[in-house]
Amino acid sequence: MEKRKLSFWEIWNMSFGFLGIQMGFALQNANASRILQIFGADVHELSWFWIIAPLMGLIVQPIIGHYSDKTWGRFGRRKPFFLVGAVLASVGLILMPQANIFISVLPALWVGAGMLMIMDASFNIAMEPFRALVGDNLRTDQHTAGFSIQTSLIGFGAVIGSALPYILTKYFGVPNSTVPGSVPLNLTLSFIIGAAVLIGSILVTVFTTKEYSPEELAKFENPQNAVVSDSEEKSKITDIFSDFAKMPATMRQLSWVQFFSWFGLFGMWVFTTPAIAHHIYGLPLSDTSSQQYQDAGDWVGILFGVYNLVSAIVALFFLPYIAKKIGRKATHSISLVIGGIGLISIYFMPNENWIVLPMILIGIAWASILAMPYAILAGSITPKKMGVYIGIFNFFVVIPQIVNALIGGPIVKYLYNGDAIYALVTSGVSFLIAAALVSKVKDVDDVSQKI
Repeated sequence: MEKRKLSFWEIWNMSFGFLGIQMGFALQNANASRILQIFGADVHELSWFWIIAPLMGLIVQPIIGHYSDKTWGRFGRRKPFFLVGAVLASVGLILMPQANIFISVLPALWVGAGMLMIMDASFNIAMEPFRALVGDNLRTDQHTAGFSIQTSLIGFGAVIGSALPYILTKYFGVPNSTVPGSVPLNLTLSFIIGAAVLIGSILVTVFTTKEYSPEELAKFENPQNAVVSDSEEKSKITDIFSDFAKMPATMRQLSWVQFFSWFGLFGMWVFTTPAIAHHIYGLPLSDTSSQQYQDAGDWVGILFGVYNLVSAIVALFFLPYIAKKIGRKATHSISLVIGGIGLISIYFMPNENWIVLPMILIGIAWASILAMPYAILAGSITPKKMGVYIGIFNFFVVIPQIVNALIGGPIVKYLYNGDAIYALVTSGVSFLIAAALVSKVKDVDDVSQKI
C-alpha cells in the first residue's frame, strides 16, 4: 500500500495553522527584547530571559512527540495537541505586553518573562505535531514539497506578525509612543490580533485535514502486519531516552548543522533591536524608551518581515526545484553561506534602509533551515516514531539556543563592550560553520542527485 498523493491545496490546508503559529512567534521574536527592556531588563540580561524559549522546547517537544505518536481519538492523532497549544499561546500573546497590569502582585518584568515562558511552551506544543503531520500524511517524494509549503506559510505568517506594529502606526494612526515602563499601544494591539489569527488558522487545519490512523500507517510501513503491536502500545515516556540513543545516523550528522544554524539565529533574534538602535540609529545603550528607540524597534519588525517574506517566496517557488536539481544538501549548504554573508554585512550598512539587503540574504537561509533538515530527516525515520524523533531532533534546535542564552549576554557585555552589533557578526560566522558541516550529512532518500 502507498499513501495517497496530496494536492497542493491539501498540503496547504494541512500546514495552514503554521501561519498563525509563526505570526505569534514573529511578534515574540521581533518584540520580546524590546518589551523586556521597557520593563527594566538590561541589554546584557536579554539572552538570560530568552533562555526560557529553548528550555521549553527541550522539555516539551519530545514529550509531545511521544504522546502524539501514541494518541488516537475522535479528534485525530496530532490535531488535539496543536489546538491546545494554540489556545495557551494566545493567552501568553495577549498578556505579555500588558504585564504591567499585574504590578500590584509581581514586577512587570517577572510577569513578562512568565508570559514569554507560557508562549514558548505553547508554541512548542503546537509546532512539533505540525512537523510530524507532514511526515505522517505525505509520501517520501512529497516530503520536500510538504516542508517547503510549510516554510512558505511560516514566512507569510512571520511577515504579517513582524510588520504589524509598524503598519498599525504608519497606516492606521495607532500611537507607538509611550511612557517609561509601558508598552506602546501599537505593540499591545498587534499581540492581541496575533492571538486571534493563531486560533483561526489552527481551526482551518483542524477542520480540513484528515489524519491516517495508526493501523493505516502500519499498513504503509509493513503491509503484511497492519496491527499495532502490544509492545508499541505499552511504550513508556522513558522510552524517549532509548530512542535518543538509537537515533538514525542522519540525525546525528544533522545535529551539528542544526547547532551552528540555531546558535546564529538565536543571537540574531535577541540582539538585533539593541544592535540596530545603537549601531545604526546612534542611540546610547541605556536608551530603551525614547521615540527614536521605538522607531528603531518598529523598523526591526519590518526587517524581520523582509527576511520572512523572502523565505516564504523562496520556499514556495524555488526551494523544491533547486533541491531537485542540485540535491538537498547542496541547496542547504549554499543557503547557509548566503545567510552568513547577510548577517556579517549588517555591520557595514550605512543606514537602516540598507539593512533590507542583508535581510534578503538571511531570508534565503531561513527558508532552507526550516525545510531542508526536516526533509532530509523524514526519510530516515520510521513512521511509528515520527513524532518522538521530530521532538528529539528539536534538541539540536534548542541546545544551541540555551548555550547562546548563557554566554551571549556576558560576551556582549565583557568582550564587545555592550555593542550588540558584534553578536550579529558572530551569528554570521556560525552560519558559515554550519554550511561547511552539511557535507558530513548522508541524505538517505534524496530523489535528486547527491553531493
